[in-house]
Amino acid sequence: MSSDVNAWRNVAAATGRADRAAAEAGVRRAYRTAGLTEPDRIIWAASPRAAVETVEKLTDAGRSVREEVRTRPWAAERRRMYDELGPSGWAALWSATGAQLWETTAALAERIRTGVAADLASGTGEEGAVRLVLLDAVLGQHDAAWLAAFDGRGDRLAGLAEVARSAGWWWPYEHAVVITERPDVLHRDEAGRLDHGEGPALAYGDGFSLYAWRGMPVPAAFLAELPSLTPERVRAEENAELRRVMLEYYGYDRYLTESGARPVHRDETGVLWRIALDGDEDVVMVEVVNSTPEPDGTYRTYWLRVPPATRTAKDGVAWTFGLEGAAYAPLRQT
Repeated sequence: MSSDVNAWRNVAAATGRADRAAAEAGVRRAYRTAGLTEPDRIIWAASPRAAVETVEKLTDAGRSVREEVRTRPWAAERRRMYDELGPSGWAALWSATGAQLWETTAALAERIRTGVAADLASGTGEEGAVRLVLLDAVLGQHDAAWLAAFDGRGDRLAGLAEVARSAGWWWPYEHAVVITERPDVLHRDEAGRLDHGEGPALAYGDGFSLYAWRGMPVPAAFLAELPSLTPERVRAEENAELRRVMLEYYGYDRYLTESGARPVHRDETGVLWRIALDGDEDVVMVEVVNSTPEPDGTYRTYWLRVPPATRTAKDGVAWTFGLEGAAYAPLRQT
């Protein structure tokens, strides 16, 4: 059976209750494969945050066996495949499988780590301690990228893959395992970044949540405020990154119109608008009218955001085509 990248993509993005029986069977298999005695206890937690709290309270769990359960088997299988396929063959395999999932899943895992540390730590020292606990985790579904590269190529990682298909992060110790449910909610944009304007972009059943707009972390209260935005509120926001989010949500064209912005240049291609923002670059846009009428006979207006240094409407339109203004001379503007 060959690796199905889309199937592993679905694993990484899976939400809803874990298949606990399958996950626990996978854990036991991973221990046996590593030559370890199966754990005495398997403890479920609602989220990675809850799991860290559980791990910190564990007694008689023994040392972490992540090295034996996850790190060594992975390294051995990678070496085996590398020796079997050669450098170019291994590179081709990784490119066709894990590389397609790596960036988005690694970024999501780091966002979760950061969110857990921020929730549980009240100081720098405490954050370091939480991060150390997080380093003991096997990432379950979020290990989908590298598991995809080995799918169907041997049984040594079968236990790890079974857990990944069935549950979230897990912490293996000599005598106990702490394992998490998958998230209830996951919203991402077309680039795979956390993104949701009407609530958490990632949420677990116990309330642990991450809020984001096109990948940028934002406070929950900030998102709740977006539907009632006004130009005055946008201008009053001191954080430049949050102000950009406000502008994207509100609409640059609407903001320019309602802010009383004035055109700074007109020519045959359109109208250049500019509005200054304290502590941030100017918002500069070109207003162009489609020369082809809509079915109802009207002409649609488009707003194109262009670099702040743009000085003429023609330069702005040309920039959207990757040209200099002097080189832009369309026979017909559409």
